[in-house]
Amino acid sequence: MRNSYTFGEQLKFIIPSLLGILLFIIPVSTDDGFTIPIALLANWVQVELASQLSLIMMIIITITALLTLVARVIGYHGLAKTPFFQKLLYVNWFWTITRVLAAVFAIMVYFKIGPEAIHGEDTGQLLLDSLLHVLFAVFLFAGIFLPLLMNFGLMELFGTLTTKLMRPLFKLPGRSSIDALASWVGDGTIGVLLTSKQYEEGYYTKREAAVIGTTFSVVSITFSLVVITEVGLGSMFVPFYVTVLIAGLVAALIMPRIPPLSRKADTYVNEQATGIKEEIPEGHNSFTFGYEKAINRAKRETSFYQFMKEGSQNVLDMWMGVAPVVMAFGLVALIIAEYTPVFQWLGMPFIPILELMQVPYAAEASETILIGFADMFLPAVIGASIEAEITRFIIAALSVTQLIYMSEVGGLLLGSKVPVSFKDLAIIFLLRTIITLPIIVLIAHIIF
Repeated sequence: MRNSYTFGEQLKFIIPSLLGILLFIIPVSTDDGFTIPIALLANWVQVELASQLSLIMMIIITITALLTLVARVIGYHGLAKTPFFQKLLYVNWFWTITRVLAAVFAIMVYFKIGPEAIHGEDTGQLLLDSLLHVLFAVFLFAGIFLPLLMNFGLMELFGTLTTKLMRPLFKLPGRSSIDALASWVGDGTIGVLLTSKQYEEGYYTKREAAVIGTTFSVVSITFSLVVITEVGLGSMFVPFYVTVLIAGLVAALIMPRIPPLSRKADTYVNEQATGIKEEIPEGHNSFTFGYEKAINRAKRETSFYQFMKEGSQNVLDMWMGVAPVVMAFGLVALIIAEYTPVFQWLGMPFIPILELMQVPYAAEASETILIGFADMFLPAVIGASIEAEITRFIIAALSVTQLIYMSEVGGLLLGSKVPVSFKDLAIIFLLRTIITLPIIVLIAHIIF
């Protein structure tokens, strides 16, 4: 028998959920194209604090490293009274060293100490003076307002409504459609954070979290526009984005069905987690059952203090857990890309493939194919000087569909709780390249 709910109980689900949709998913028009309100708030903070953000991020990364070392000295049980900080600061030796290295890098970049390879414009400064500004601001607002999407029933409603689509196509629970939407309209970073939180709370299995994090944390519409403009083809944004969507959809259908993602365990983060029951009981349809689950979830939220506490913890978790990983891994990847021919060598096997596909300037294009693993923007920067429009189009589309790049999404995934290793990310990047390249080249030949 269906429950009847009071008007107040229904409003408790409807108002916060509509606010969450408005902030994270509804696109608004700006002078630079479309974006979401969360991104607008983030941009505003970046403008207001432009001259201080590099210092702020350097301080955050340094304090994180110091507190992590203190946690090591105190020991795991010494932090038992504060479970949040116990989990955040007491990490294994690998992550302890990563955080210390990130702090050393951040100080060297900020004060321009040591070799230029570390603090140069295209390496350390690109991270500390640009990308980490974006992450600071996005994390601030996304972290505070994330509970609007997660805690008031929206996930439960969407999950029930879209299960019949997500399960057969992508082998995922319906609620992952929200993660995908937030990434697509907003930012891949928001998708990763959302996925990590859902996994930690026991809603996704290890396999589901790994698939969502590496397949649906797509680059936002806004950033895609920046990429196509960088290669001088801004007027072709619509065919470009359609190409990205088609190639990305094919990759999303294939990737969950092949290793390494297909081999991830279908187990939850801990024994207590039960996941989500997706069967619709007798006397319900998808909407009524989803609505009932949503209101029951919203009823569990009882205090504004708890909402703010969880939001603040999200922000700290992102700033201190993720930013050092992006600084350490991102900088090493950028130094390799800028100062060594490693990515050129790695691209050489693609020259005959590109020639076979009749891509002009195949040798020059091959240099851009794997460099995107370091940073998604690098292929567009390097490929911008190639004369053939079709080649620049292919390079730009491929860089967006490859998805895994260490200076942001890759670093975020490693720093998050999503169960993927560096080796997994490298293999997934390569597989996405192999799957999406022929599709992009085929569409490009049709367009040009």
